Amino acid sequence: MLFGFFGRVSNAPQLKDTLDASTQRIRAIAHRVAGGATEAFPFALPEPPANASRTASLEAEMTTLANEQVRFEASARLLERTYQRIRLGLKES
Repeated sequence: MLFGFFGRVSNAPQLKDTLDASTQRIRAIAHRVAGGATEAFPFALPEPPANASRTASLEAEMTTLANEQVRFEASARLLERTYQRIRLGLKES
């Protein structure tokens, strides 16, 4: 009953879906990075020139991860504020 109410008076369901999708993207990035670190030459070690693309790939993945983390935190804060407004509205009525 309340979940339908939240959807009618706020954007909480959409924000929750955004957080869920962001979590899945973060897990996928972590999986790709972990898979790359277990290959013959871990990311932490200097790589031969033939594997230079792996380093660039790690940098791209970490950049993507940082961007996704910023989006996740922003969505979490918006959801928190939405819930605060709902609680305030329920207290006032």
